[in-house]
Amino acid sequence: MSYRTHPVARIARPLLFAGTAASVALFSAPPAAGHGQEGRPRGEDRLVVTVRDAGGGADGTYEVYCRPSGGSHPDPGGACAAVERNARWGEDAFAPVPRGALCTMQYGGPATARVTGTWAGRPVDATFDRRDGCAIARWDRFVPLLPDAASAAPS
Repeated sequence: MSYRTHPVARIARPLLFAGTAASVALFSAPPAAGHGQEGRPRGEDRLVVTVRDAGGGADGTYEVYCRPSGGSHPDPGGACAAVERNARWGEDAFAPVPRGALCTMQYGGPATARVTGTWAGRPVDATFDRRDGCAIARWDRFVPLLPDAASAAPS
């Protein structure tokens, strides 16, 4: 008795072997630079922070460099750590409060900030304020990249 190979099997078998070889090559290759924090080139993470109406001498424009930490920011190491804490793979660390979010109606003061530059190879252009509970919480997650404005907020 002879076995005949189905026409689809004759085509699928070489594709299966090619796919297996490609998978082995893909998973055994070292990761490309920039995909892990250790592989990032120096100076790739650079942010410019402009703060207004925060009080307590915190207003001004500061530069922050990460890996290694540096710049004119009063606490560059803490600023880099704050951004790193908020970074999640595939998400924008600087994303605004989602539309339709339910936020407490509280006022955190007149402080505003703008953060521009590059983080993890992506451009950053984010604004911050303290107009309601969600905005206050978002600001506070980035302290000390942004100044601790809670102490300067009205009671």
